[in-house]
Amino acid sequence: MDCCKNKDYTIDNEQLAHFAKALGHPARITILNFLGAMDSCYFGDLHNELPIAKATVSQHLKELKEAGLIQGEIEGPRVKYCINRENWEKAKDSFDVFFDSCKVKATCCD
Repeated sequence: MDCCKNKDYTIDNEQLAHFAKALGHPARITILNFLGAMDSCYFGDLHNELPIAKATVSQHLKELKEAGLIQGEIEGPRVKYCINRENWEKAKDSFDVFFDSCKVKATCCD
């Protein structure tokens, strides 16, 4: 199968790229690691864990939320964040399928 002849991207490929983009910054990986270790977390807790400005933390949270990897809930004056478990599993499955489908030949660059 020649995957590059068809210029239309599948929904699965677009979603995988969206997940990959969201994972493409060390601060977002740190946020996900932090959230993955607990049930939920407030914005202030996250800000205290990262050596970056609050506005920058907010931008990273926005990217992760748009990708569907996290979800946020307003509780009074604070926002509580957690991993979106359903989309987390979708992302994991998508990456598994992608890496399994990209067979690397042993003699490719030898």
